[in-house]
Amino acid sequence: MRASSSVLRDAPVLLVAVVWGSSFLAVQRVAEPDTVVAMLVLRFGLVLPLLGLFAWRGLRRMGHAEWLGGASLGLVLGAIFLLETFGAVHTSATNAGLIISLTIVFTPLAESVLARTALPRPFLAAAGLAVVGIALLTGDGGLRTPSPGDLLVLGAAVVRTVNVLATARVRAIRETDTLALTWVQLATATVVFSVVAPFVGPMPWTVAATYGPAEWGWLLHLALLCTLFAFFVQMWAVRTTSPSRVSLLLGTEPLWAAVFGITLAGNHLGPLALLGGALVLVATEWGRRTAVASPGEVARAPRTGAADAGADTVPERAPV
Repeated sequence: MRASSSVLRDAPVLLVAVVWGSSFLAVQRVAEPDTVVAMLVLRFGLVLPLLGLFAWRGLRRMGHAEWLGGASLGLVLGAIFLLETFGAVHTSATNAGLIISLTIVFTPLAESVLARTALPRPFLAAAGLAVVGIALLTGDGGLRTPSPGDLLVLGAAVVRTVNVLATARVRAIRETDTLALTWVQLATATVVFSVVAPFVGPMPWTVAATYGPAEWGWLLHLALLCTLFAFFVQMWAVRTTSPSRVSLLLGTEPLWAAVFGITLAGNHLGPLALLGGALVLVATEWGRRTAVASPGEVARAPRTGAADAGADTVPERAPV
């Protein structure tokens, strides 16, 4: 009975890791370099009304300081979406999924610098292994400069780290309802996308008119599964199972990104690039386990960038 119950609790969380892994491929199916911003407007235009139905009560209770704090974090969240999405359309789905996982390494490193505390040596070794892996992966085993897409996704991983650290330090939002705060962040990012869209490409409704059934299917996948479904599963899981267990299950995301990239997108990796990808997976998992096991574990904000959904936390990831 206990084993069956554990499987039932783990399955939805693992499914979230799978859909997150597919998100980079989905982005490539619905966006071109000149339609990225318009696509983001469409995506979150679908998410906000649905999320707002659940967040309405919390939104009504929010004060001015909470709205301002949420909006400030929404600007950072918007930067993550832009960097990650532009990066995804300029590199392979496999590379994007593996590079973005470096947030797991960057966050404890940044936190240790701010707190002036030393990290365990195994974690530092994992971080070094991740750097070697990324060098092999993005250079395809050679000494080539990483592609612009690789660098954009790497930038997204850095800004994610900033988002996690900022979320933990904005006092005005510490008691704010998670749903309401997430809605404010997403709404702020969407407003920014809507303002920018006319200057960088076609209007969102123009892009929507070009979509066929396949593109709409991928867009709904991004909105309903990669964002809404993933968010609510996190809120449920963090209250029903160990946060460390949730973190480890969600940490399989880059593996699924590689699976989708190679099998569906036709990404081809040379032998040394495959080795680099494997090193990234090993290093992020090693770093995650080391951080979780460490008494001085860094507090992590949920993937949404909002306040903690429960007594503990889950990995850092914007709802992409």
